[in-house]
Amino acid sequence: MLDESEEIHPLFHGAPSSTEFKKLRKRIVRLTREAIEQYGMIAPGGKWLVCLSGGKDSYTLLAVLYELKWRGLLPIELLACNLDQGQPGFPATVLPDFLSRMQVPHRIEYQDTYSIVMDKVPAGRTYCALCSRLRRGNLYRIAREEGCTAVVLGHHRDDILETFFMNLFHGGRLATMPPKLVNEEGDLFLYRPLAHVAEEDCERFARAMNYPIIPCDLCGSQDGLQRQQVKQILDSWEARSPGRRQVMFRALMNARPSHLLDPKLFDFAGLTTESIKSDANPEGLPKLR
Repeated sequence: MLDESEEIHPLFHGAPSSTEFKKLRKRIVRLTREAIEQYGMIAPGGKWLVCLSGGKDSYTLLAVLYELKWRGLLPIELLACNLDQGQPGFPATVLPDFLSRMQVPHRIEYQDTYSIVMDKVPAGRTYCALCSRLRRGNLYRIAREEGCTAVVLGHHRDDILETFFMNLFHGGRLATMPPKLVNEEGDLFLYRPLAHVAEEDCERFARAMNYPIIPCDLCGSQDGLQRQQVKQILDSWEARSPGRRQVMFRALMNARPSHLLDPKLFDFAGLTTESIKSDANPEGLPKLR
């Protein structure tokens, strides 16, 4: 681990020495490395724009990427970035001071998207969708200006699972946040290296490291959100059956198109008894067309 070296990175100064914390840190590093490798996020000569909101997830993301880089497992240039969107009460000096103190290369960008959101979104509606689109557009612009190949976000396992259920309950589709995608313009990747990491682990890690966490509800638009409702449902399932979240998450990695209803993914019309006999896979299912 980093703290066993004389060249410890400032991000890990003061790391707890307890066995419990070491296990937590090792688990987060392992799961992040697995996601990076499984979804092919590393490309030669890459430079990542690591997006920081000041929340527990983005601090965890930054720390684990630097640990992987220190170990020689992430041959990527990292540039931390915070987009100050002009939210009232946002502590604008926290992240610049923190990143400078941690000796992390960074860029702080101010863009008052908050005023645009307040002007465009009707009273009583949540701001998140428009706010997110404006934020993403600015981050892509910054990535291009800095010569980055990818925008890297701190979404974790629970974000991905909650998004799946939001689409299921409210969007009428089976979809979620992918760990890797290409933007609409086709010139940048978007990565989510914490895709396999539990939110609870991010919370425990960031709190243990005493990182200066900035709340995500400064705009006052969080109460009553569909995501919060889904989170409560998942919390209740997890309380009744511990481990349920991880089981459901594994299901997202084990899709069987032949046992769903989308004819674009499986050739139901062309399915015959003969195709079962002549074109079966080890599970006895016809191969995808």
